[in-house]
Amino acid sequence: MLEKGVINKMRVTLLGTGLMGSAMARRLCAEGANVTVWNRTAQRAEALREYGITPCRSAVEAVVAAEVVLLTLSNADAIESMLASEGMTEAVRGRLLVQMGTIAPEESRALAAKIKTLGAAFIEAPVLGSIPEALKGTLLIMTGGDEAVVERALPVLEMLGKQPRHIGAVGQAAALKLALNQLIASLTAAFSLSLGLVRREGVDVKTFMDVLRKSALYAPTFDKKLAREIEWNFSNPNFPLKHLLKDVDLFRQVAAADGLDDRPLEGIRAAIAAGIAAGFGELDYSVLYAVIDPQSR
Repeated sequence: MLEKGVINKMRVTLLGTGLMGSAMARRLCAEGANVTVWNRTAQRAEALREYGITPCRSAVEAVVAAEVVLLTLSNADAIESMLASEGMTEAVRGRLLVQMGTIAPEESRALAAKIKTLGAAFIEAPVLGSIPEALKGTLLIMTGGDEAVVERALPVLEMLGKQPRHIGAVGQAAALKLALNQLIASLTAAFSLSLGLVRREGVDVKTFMDVLRKSALYAPTFDKKLAREIEWNFSNPNFPLKHLLKDVDLFRQVAAADGLDDRPLEGIRAAIAAGIAAGFGELDYSVLYAVIDPQSR
């Protein structure tokens, strides 16, 4: 097993350099890891060169360069496409692959089975948090899979988040991540609706927040997004609205398969879709407020 003290000697690859993948790569590099990256849009990977990170021309080249491979791709289909790359079967053999994106539990279990047949180790390690937390190494990391394999990944994971929490078998961390992301959508929609009502009725927002903070109804995310919503400042997203739609759809798919009644999410999903249709897809997900209270600007 790799000791935690040798992180600066480890070779780590990230496949997928979107907002979170890029931030995680920068964090690992700042902590002394030898980091290589690959992204389907090469310019995104190339932009990380200035931080001392090595972009690769292909996913196979990136995997071969690493001991630990972090999968920070957008969805399960993107992972499957990457694994189908010519030469990937040989490239992954003997390596440790860590799936860190948001995918369905069954997709994670299928991925684990496939990677095992390729002679590689696998765990899932989805995270809660966004770009600031990734850059500071304070992500909340949830792991699923064999605990011995999780131990192998800890020297890398602990650079991204303090005390990663082992949830259980492969698929259980993925399920927990989906459950938490569903709350992102539901809490944002609920707060936006309440904020819109008090503003339209002339209630002082400070008074509203003072009462809310002292109640059992309060969630810190309300304060985190309040300024964006009041100022209609939804640029420079940590998590864009289009990704929230993807996660809500994925949650509903899994919930339906598990026999849950997901009707409370129907209206929220419709509001998110309306925001994307209005051109808000690349903006911070708090732009949901602009959909719910369009006259507040």
